[in-house]
Amino acid sequence: MSVTRVPSVKIALSTASVYPERTPDAFELASRLGYDGVEIMVGADPVSQDIDVLERLSDHYGLPILAIHAPCLLVTQRVWGKDPWAKLQRAQRAAERVGAKTVVVHPPFRWQRDYAREFETGLARMREETDIVFAVENMFPLKARGNEVVPYSPDWNPVDYEFPQVTLDLSHTAVSGSDAMEMFTKLGDRLAHLHLADGVGIANKDEHLVPGRGNQPCAPILERMAGNGYDGLVVLEINTRKAGGRTERMEDLAEALAFARLHLAAPSKAGVRSSTAGTAGSDG
Repeated sequence: MSVTRVPSVKIALSTASVYPERTPDAFELASRLGYDGVEIMVGADPVSQDIDVLERLSDHYGLPILAIHAPCLLVTQRVWGKDPWAKLQRAQRAAERVGAKTVVVHPPFRWQRDYAREFETGLARMREETDIVFAVENMFPLKARGNEVVPYSPDWNPVDYEFPQVTLDLSHTAVSGSDAMEMFTKLGDRLAHLHLADGVGIANKDEHLVPGRGNQPCAPILERMAGNGYDGLVVLEINTRKAGGRTERMEDLAEALAFARLHLAAPSKAGVRSSTAGTAGSDG
């Protein structure tokens, strides 16, 4: 009989997953539920922008900050200034200071012409100056009146470009109608970061469902990761805005964590089942 081992991959909670609660609440909930750390979504919440406060929260809850998501959204265009390169440099400095390994970055918007033109070469220069991983995230096209509009440059999908590190987001694959398993396979060692969520593929709707509630291959991808020695981070980035309160939000976050732990527990050749792994599979 094969046994299930405890996965070595760290599982973090994105601070975006607790919205409309705030960044300090994400630390509290991640600590209570047993996440390995947090990914900071730098956004409108002032705490998410303040490295001094983030360090105090990390120390208070004994929970490491494992990744920084740079402010790349339309609604965060003025967070940390308007210069996109300055934002990335600040995200890099924040990651270095708190001990995070990864900065998640979106492809440039098309109207950011200078930034888009220099994006690949600029990121390459930054990589030469730091050990921080800049993992470019797959996004999705928009649909309007039957037409497809791509607001990103060089594209919404970094898989076909020469980015050495990529973030694969499984809610975004649902929106774009992509074959997520094909993207995962094609990335190979370039996959540095996973945003674990789910979706059913509604046009223009980035659902970020609890994994297992949509149609994306969340479980097979986690199981493949466990088998191929993936050494990046798995980040639960789910939408709990419609939760009826904190209890329901915690249930969603616990279910998401249990799902990730269960499917990252790869089979080994030993003849008994690890009691720790059995506990991991029963959290939710």
